[in-house]
Amino acid sequence: QVQLVESGGGLVQPGGSLRLSCAASRSIFNINTMGWYRQAPGKQRELVATISRGDIKKYADSVKGRFTIWRDSAKNTVNLQMTNLKPEDTAVYYCNADPAYRSWGQGTQVTVSS
Repeated sequence: QVQLVESGGGLVQPGGSLRLSCAASRSIFNINTMGWYRQAPGKQRELVATISRGDIKKYADSVKGRFTIWRDSAKNTVNLQMTNLKPEDTAVYYCNADPAYRSWGQGTQVTVSS
């Protein structure tokens, strides 16, 4: 099973931007759909963006127009550009397949606060 390592989180002010990256331990070319998930304190994990092998992208309504997902199969990475960040985007962000594998990475913390 592929191992996934997320990076790029941090503390940012409202309206700011961050770019998250997810590095896979092996080729993700044959994984049909990859996604970024997030889990805020006290809330269930939610799927915020997905990208298929055919480059079809889908976004949760809460991030549509602000987040962009893309995959680089040559580098085995899945990335998430986040702009116009809001305090409600604060969460630990994870990448995984969709449907998700049982095993999750450590995630990367994103905190949006002034």
